[in-house]
Amino acid sequence: MLNRMKSELLNIGLKFISVDEKVVRMILETSPSNVNEIVILPAIKIVMKKLLNKLQNKRKYGRVYNGELNGVKVSIIRSLVGAPNCAMAVETLRRCKTKIIIRIDVCGGIENQNIPINIGDLIIPKFAFCDEGTSPQYIRENPSLVNELQSISNPMGKFQNLFTGNNTIFISKPNENLRKLFLSKGTALFPSKVKETNLWTTDALFCESLDFIRALSSINIHTIDMESSILFLLGKLYNLKTVSLLSVSDLPGHSKFDLLNSNDIHPEMENGINNAIKLLLQLLPSVKREL
Repeated sequence: MLNRMKSELLNIGLKFISVDEKVVRMILETSPSNVNEIVILPAIKIVMKKLLNKLQNKRKYGRVYNGELNGVKVSIIRSLVGAPNCAMAVETLRRCKTKIIIRIDVCGGIENQNIPINIGDLIIPKFAFCDEGTSPQYIRENPSLVNELQSISNPMGKFQNLFTGNNTIFISKPNENLRKLFLSKGTALFPSKVKETNLWTTDALFCESLDFIRALSSINIHTIDMESSILFLLGKLYNLKTVSLLSVSDLPGHSKFDLLNSNDIHPEMENGINNAIKLLLQLLPSVKREL
């Protein structure tokens, strides 16, 4: 009886809000009106904590932290790790007044002779390869995207039989103006640290085998993350301006600094996160002009 009464009261309340507002309240635990036009979207705890330490006039609404960074009003929301979590965050943001989403977090780097990648480097991806399980679902539901996106055959097919997974890998891109803005300012501020790369997005952190690394190296992939491809794809789908600013935290396949095979923490890892946040703070007034 008590559960039935609770359900009836809940249904009465839901009659007074839209379905879009219901979705936002379910996921972000607040009203769409409490989310700003510019959203900062970290995934891991250490980046979230550092951002909140910089946030002035901080106010919390459910999972949303509002305030000012360098005089610019922003919302900071932790997406949590992985493409499905990122997609849920973006689905809520498209139902708010949000126009710009900046992903700031960490990524893995692949050693490369053409573009040396070091821990602590700042990465601004040119585009992302969608080798996670979420983007294909959106492409299936929005088939017109097939003709709008570039694609390649999965390079893993050169190294092992593909019994499952994505045989075709689609490519998603950030907002070009934001990407150029971050690259230009970043190169000026950290000339030896900022790099423009091709990024591979995967779901499986613990499946970065040597064959996987060789496959990515064969097509000049320099960095790996778990969220950017779906962020860029949904940005295109929902007309949101998106960009990723990533700090290299580890080197998969490296004898000493592979996060999964070594306890050695590189001294530049935290410096890279701090530099990424410093770059973000300096750029936010310019980002605001993109609204």
